Amino acid sequence: MDFPPAIALIAESVRATVGESLFAIRLAPALAGTAILVLAACIARELGGGRWAQGLAALGVLASPLFLRSANLFQPVVLDQLTWTLALYALIRLCRDESPRWWIALGAAVGLGLLTKFSAAFLGAALLLAILATPRRAWLRTRWPWLAALLALAIGSPSLVGQIRLGFPVLSQMADLRATQLERVTPLEFLAGQLLWGPATLIGLAGLAALLTRRDLRPFRVVGWTCLCVMAILLALHGKSYYAGPLYPTLLAAGGVWLERVGSPRTGAALRWGAAAALLLFMAVLLPLGVPILAPERMARYARAIGATAALRTNTGEMDRLPQDYADMLGWEAQARAVASVVRALPPADRGRAVLVAANYGEAGALDLFGPRYGLPQVVSPAGSFWFFGPGTRPGDVVVTIGVSREDLRPLFASVEEAGEVRSPWSVAEERDLTILVARGPRRTLQEVWPSLAGKN
Repeated sequence: MDFPPAIALIAESVRATVGESLFAIRLAPALAGTAILVLAACIARELGGGRWAQGLAALGVLASPLFLRSANLFQPVVLDQLTWTLALYALIRLCRDESPRWWIALGAAVGLGLLTKFSAAFLGAALLLAILATPRRAWLRTRWPWLAALLALAIGSPSLVGQIRLGFPVLSQMADLRATQLERVTPLEFLAGQLLWGPATLIGLAGLAALLTRRDLRPFRVVGWTCLCVMAILLALHGKSYYAGPLYPTLLAAGGVWLERVGSPRTGAALRWGAAAALLLFMAVLLPLGVPILAPERMARYARAIGATAALRTNTGEMDRLPQDYADMLGWEAQARAVASVVRALPPADRGRAVLVAANYGEAGALDLFGPRYGLPQVVSPAGSFWFFGPGTRPGDVVVTIGVSREDLRPLFASVEEAGEVRSPWSVAEERDLTILVARGPRRTLQEVWPSLAGKN
């Protein structure tokens, strides 16, 4: 509940229509990633680019680990990239013909962005600054920008209303993110992180410069200023390098237009072919870092062999053997099987009243997803949004935990016993070595303890 509702609505739609297979989970992000690629080519066309510009823009998206990775993960990231690209496409069309329908499209795209991630507010703020900084400020004397803003707020209102009703859980999530990850991100690290996306970054930066300086792209200068203002906001807020990802489809399109027009026929052709070759070579080398096509052990060897140390750094700054996104895909069903084995071994009287408690949202999500096929009851957890659902009416006379330490349980229960373990050497560090505990004799019911657990994980 600390995220806007689009990801949950899409998840329920996928579950109801396609199911819960790995194919089903990856279908929505793959479709969104494909739409981003197509939009990049369309933006290049709207900027006046021909086939070369459109092809380079699409290839830049396809060859970037940033977009390959996000289109492989069912997370808000790829949806955020899509809604921003839609909004910038509408802005570019607005620069071309100033038709009111593109204000409506722009407002709708930003509203959909608010349903996806609250970072859409950065785009809205940057767009306002860009309009004020350019001759396009005349737009503000018409009713259409304000109607677009109202439409964006109306579409995004479920996100805002939900936060108000729940006491703004997003603020707790953001505070935790700042404390554990963002505070260590310096402006230099943010800018250097852009280079991890390879030649696409250079093409994108060339596109940004072209939008800001080239005479033939002057009608679209407000687009360049919008992208620049977003970068400035992210720098000021210690954003991660991939937070700028939603800008790149547009910047790649502008970069493709620049490459199509720069130089003499001979030098221009050499630059275009060189750019395409660099993108393809980069994709061939780094494809396993964007898409999990290698088994864990081979992936670890490959990452070491090519020196991809930056890809092995976790969100908290430590080095690991696998990219964190890949390691985070491993070991979850094994946890559910191990917990089910412990529950089946309980005496019949305990088995029927056992409550499953997971320490973090990954463990809780794994038990929720895989648990039914192993006959497990619904999990409870104090982690993130799971806390809002609480323990229901179950007092917790018998509790089976995973990821919870013995020290945390001892003050709450008369008896705490080790009942099983889970070993997953290729998972993320905190999931490699887990102990399953059975606690009995609660000193207080779960209902009494639950309010004190808010925001603990």
